[in-house]
Amino acid sequence: MAQQTTLPPAEQPAPAAEARPRPATDVAGLGRGRAAAFVGPAMVLIAVFLVFPALWTLYIGITNYRLTGVQARVPEIVGFDNYADALGDPTFHNALFLTLVFVLFSAVLGQNLLGFALARSLATLRPVLRRVVESLVLLAWIIPGSIVAFLWLALLDRDAGTLNALLQTPGLAWLIDYPLVSIIVFNIWRGTAFSMLLYSAALASVPPSQLETARLVGASRWQTLRDVVFPHIRGHVLTNTLLISLWTFNDFTPFLITAGGPNDRTEILPVYIYNTAISGGQMGYGAAVSLIMLVINLIIALFYIRLLRERR
Repeated sequence: MAQQTTLPPAEQPAPAAEARPRPATDVAGLGRGRAAAFVGPAMVLIAVFLVFPALWTLYIGITNYRLTGVQARVPEIVGFDNYADALGDPTFHNALFLTLVFVLFSAVLGQNLLGFALARSLATLRPVLRRVVESLVLLAWIIPGSIVAFLWLALLDRDAGTLNALLQTPGLAWLIDYPLVSIIVFNIWRGTAFSMLLYSAALASVPPSQLETARLVGASRWQTLRDVVFPHIRGHVLTNTLLISLWTFNDFTPFLITAGGPNDRTEILPVYIYNTAISGGQMGYGAAVSLIMLVINLIIALFYIRLLRERR
């Protein structure tokens, strides 16, 4: 019978190492599969509600697609004719001009200045009064736009309007005689809450020691604001102006008050696109105008971002 030989312990083969799972490379430790399962539903929603509509808008913007008729069934490719027609359309020029005026006076000036004034005033009020004022301002912000529009129609009504009753001006048609001013004031009243909240947080970041030093050296309120407060909140001012400018530029709520009238005197770009694409049925032309509007939004955003970088 053959004798079995045994190797010394140092020469015996090492046991095979047990297979261990590879550690996850992501921060949460989920692994690629589980991470993809988590973000998958969100990506599907983004694709359905953002990516596909954007691509569809790009496509119909180069066609003569309409809501009804032959072009609704078999649209034809027209290239950049819709863009050329829009850039040469006086009605589009009027809508763009009204939009810029609307953004300048209701957002850049109105909401910015009123929001800062309210935030500055609230800092000196008693806590009870501050809460009351904040609640009233926030109420205008959280109420749905349709309800706010109905309230303003009741306020500005020619025959039974509250404003005419207060000013003793019976029969004054605010929405006919001063339509653009009416929607500017309406948008200031409705959107100031965001600026007030942002500036309240910004003012709270100003060092109290610097404010006290300015007071001790005899600086006026304007000097304190210019030399102490504003340098600390300059970034907040630019951020707030960027956000409210973009929101106001794309705001459709004035349509609920004036529908773009009278005689297109309040037909800002969002209303113009609606009247052209939905009411007029020219979906291809409306898509082209919406893309031009997107480019203008990007230019505005890049302008503010450049200002922020220069500040840094």
